[in-house]
Amino acid sequence: MFAAFAMLCVCVLGGRGGWNEKGCETQTTSHYQTRCLCDHLTHFAVLLDVSRTPISDIDSQILTIISYTGCGISAIFLGVTLLTYLAFEKLRRDNPSKILINLSAALLGLCMLFLLDGWLSSFSNYSLCIATAATLHYFLLASFTWMGLEALHMYLALVKVFNIYVPSYILKFCAVGWGLPLVIVSLVLAIDKDSYGSSVSQETTVLQSSDPFCWVNSDEVYYVTVVCFILLILLANLSVFIVVLIQIKRMRLNKPSANSSNPMNDLRAVASLTVLLGLTWSMGFFSFGPGRVVMMYLFSILNTLHGFFVFLFHCLMKDNVRKQWRIHLCCGRFRLSNYSDWTQSVTGVHQVKKRHLVNLDSDSSPTTSTRKISNSSS
Repeated sequence: MFAAFAMLCVCVLGGRGGWNEKGCETQTTSHYQTRCLCDHLTHFAVLLDVSRTPISDIDSQILTIISYTGCGISAIFLGVTLLTYLAFEKLRRDNPSKILINLSAALLGLCMLFLLDGWLSSFSNYSLCIATAATLHYFLLASFTWMGLEALHMYLALVKVFNIYVPSYILKFCAVGWGLPLVIVSLVLAIDKDSYGSSVSQETTVLQSSDPFCWVNSDEVYYVTVVCFILLILLANLSVFIVVLIQIKRMRLNKPSANSSNPMNDLRAVASLTVLLGLTWSMGFFSFGPGRVVMMYLFSILNTLHGFFVFLFHCLMKDNVRKQWRIHLCCGRFRLSNYSDWTQSVTGVHQVKKRHLVNLDSDSSPTTSTRKISNSSS
């Protein structure tokens, strides 16, 4: 009976994205149908596995546990980050915060789709598997598009140090951040929807995994729309990362008072920039050769926790976010008065106006622009 069930599971999809018997059991049988119940899972590194070659079952199981634990943690903290910035209007007034909200939404969609992929693939529905793979592909591309837009915003802030008005700035970013991935996924579906699907077995699958996973099956589509796309964005982000560090270094050399800053603050700023620009994903391009498994472990640990690091650097370690939490969420001696916060902000506005009257060009200097980026990233 189980052999017949396994044969049925493999043949359900006609050899295109079928299923194997590992991790499956028969739930109900009758003269007309057999209902399959499978619990296939896979690890996060498969999203950017450049070599697309198999690994041992033990490593695959450990990576799977790491991946689902990390994605679950990231999904929770990304949800907290989104709720925080959406609930408190003072936190989302500037453009970096609005970009962060969109990036968090894209990463949350990526984590949720990855967590649900194994469950959705267990329904043995070819159309559902295509939809799942295409949606996962979309959120992966959207996440990297928003990381690229984050780098572009930093670059414009460094080069365009004088305030230049760009109409519908965030609206244009949203059109690119959410529209470009949609165009790519739509083209793949229009040209060949069978580029998305699931694996059949370890001998025939493109992913070289014994567990079915709804993802990009075609090598050509994978290397063009995933590997090349991510590689181009990471190269651009790395360039911006180096430019920002050089600019901050120059600022410190030009201002002697800045040289006494805490090294931990500099380290926190570098780590924050690394998270925003997604530079840890570059490990996927080094997952080959003798150190491939080690790089896959590092890749899975760091990148499944990407959402947690976003929360850590841009919620938990930011003074203005903690202040809003204390005003609206805390009670007793931990609660801050909203009135006192308003008074301090009004006082700060008057002080800014007074400084502006003394020196009209002080707010337009490249050093000030660099300081804003450094502060926002930390």
